[in-house]
Amino acid sequence: MRVAIVNDMMMAVEGLKRILSTATDHQLAWIAINGEEAVNKCANDLPDLILMDLIMPVMNGVDASRKIMVETPCPILIVTGSVEGNSAMIFEAMGAGALDVVKTPVLNAAGDIQGEVTILDKIKTIEKLTRPTVPHGSVNVVQRCASSLAQRSQSLVILGSSTGGPPALAKVLADFPAGFSGSVIIIQHIDAHFACELVEWLDTQCEMKVKIAEEGEKISSGIIYLAATNDHLFMSSAGRLRYTEEPKGMVYRPSVDVFFESVAQHWGGRLVAVLLTGMGRDGAAGLLALRQKGVYTIAQDEASCAVYGMPKAAVALNAAVEVLPLDEISAVLLKRYDSVIRN
Repeated sequence: MRVAIVNDMMMAVEGLKRILSTATDHQLAWIAINGEEAVNKCANDLPDLILMDLIMPVMNGVDASRKIMVETPCPILIVTGSVEGNSAMIFEAMGAGALDVVKTPVLNAAGDIQGEVTILDKIKTIEKLTRPTVPHGSVNVVQRCASSLAQRSQSLVILGSSTGGPPALAKVLADFPAGFSGSVIIIQHIDAHFACELVEWLDTQCEMKVKIAEEGEKISSGIIYLAATNDHLFMSSAGRLRYTEEPKGMVYRPSVDVFFESVAQHWGGRLVAVLLTGMGRDGAAGLLALRQKGVYTIAQDEASCAVYGMPKAAVALNAAVEVLPLDEISAVLLKRYDSVIRN
């Protein structure tokens, strides 16, 4: 891959250059010291991937990502050390089309780079995501569990999202009242290091309480849960939230397909599933499994997606009962759950 670096801190630039030099299949395309320069360079020499900082002079990483995705679309990985106090900017950049976020590698006193493996793993994942893909079937991660449904009276909304997901999730969930007596579970492709920041940010956007989905947790009404590790979240036969490394070979971690298919096997209460904006195909097979179980399924439409990948794959499989613009999804969900909203 030809990789561009956009960062005004020379120490960070040198660290990223060293990391790229260790991988024989990656080469440095160019370096820009601010977002405006990056936009101009993309117009003349489009790389395979951009490592984009957030806080820069002239034009920040959010505005640069937005402009690049409109004028010369290109995979963007946010690489920033400015996490604390800037989570809104991170999720705004992801809403503009950035694929993921990772902390800037740090050069320690011994001359070693902390975070090198993480960066290279992220680049490898993005390379897989941007390759042409073919439809895949069920991931079958939960076949080791009992197949009987955990019958329950609770109501559940499940959402899967990736590129552009954070602001899309906020848009859908903002209309849910604090008195909503169902539960909501989110699978968003995001690095585990930033999951807590996403929970905190979403909590400011919603009336319902937002929290991390914890291992072995029983689902409670009125709570929004977020998968928060690089392992896959799934629902056990007892209806509890569990994490698993398997299947290890999946590009998407946590995987929407893994969770959706486990819910299709083990949830017996009222349920609506939604697949939002994102690159790739994750969630399409899982949404189909749910529809085949009689679940009401929704896919976000192309016009309102930051990246029309995951919903497009679901539509191609006829996995969605409805295909809706982002700003109509919450109204449909709440209408279907009128009877479970406490007045």
